[in-house]
Amino acid sequence: MNSIRINKYLAEQGIASRREADKLIVAGKILINGKVAQLGDKVKDSDKVESRQLKAESYQYLAYYKPRGEETKERYRGSTSVNSPRSNLGGLFPIGRLDKDSEGLLLITNDGRLTGQVIGSETKYEKEYVVTVDKKIAGIDLKRMTEGMKIEDEETKPAQTRKINDTVFKIILTEGKKHQIRRMCVALGYQVQELKRIRIGKIHLGQQTPGTFRRITL
Repeated sequence: MNSIRINKYLAEQGIASRREADKLIVAGKILINGKVAQLGDKVKDSDKVESRQLKAESYQYLAYYKPRGEETKERYRGSTSVNSPRSNLGGLFPIGRLDKDSEGLLLITNDGRLTGQVIGSETKYEKEYVVTVDKKIAGIDLKRMTEGMKIEDEETKPAQTRKINDTVFKIILTEGKKHQIRRMCVALGYQVQELKRIRIGKIHLGQQTPGTFRRITL
């Protein structure tokens, strides 16, 4: 491959988000060919990159209930920052995002290795949502979501769906295209009224209330 910046390399390897990679580099925890890396260094295939990562006990994991109306603003590829005056994250960052009009579960951590695992293109992490739309849901439309469908110029992967009542259904995805559920619904003639993420992998939102955090283990 052509040489790329060390922070981009670390992000692509799932070691850390770019922001966290920069912190590791400044802290002297990244080596290139046995030498301490510097910000802006570039690497290529033949280089040996080593990480003196944080000790496992230093990692923190939180489940956060993002309220509807609160934004998550993307700053680096693969990571986001909660934009809320009441969110005191102390250097932690969310994995993935929810749009302003959606609510529900965000995983927040200082473990950048999770970025690729949870939101990468090959992720197997299931993400479960409850969706309310503006009119009665046709079974054939849920079937199209289940089988995978075309939205604009993209093909979605097969999903799991279950009808809750005439206007509410659950959907489980293993991918995260931008505004995917909303775009799928629009393509089928529906408008999303409410969208809540209730699970990521084995972590459930449970009885949490909007704006609250709880510590979790992964």
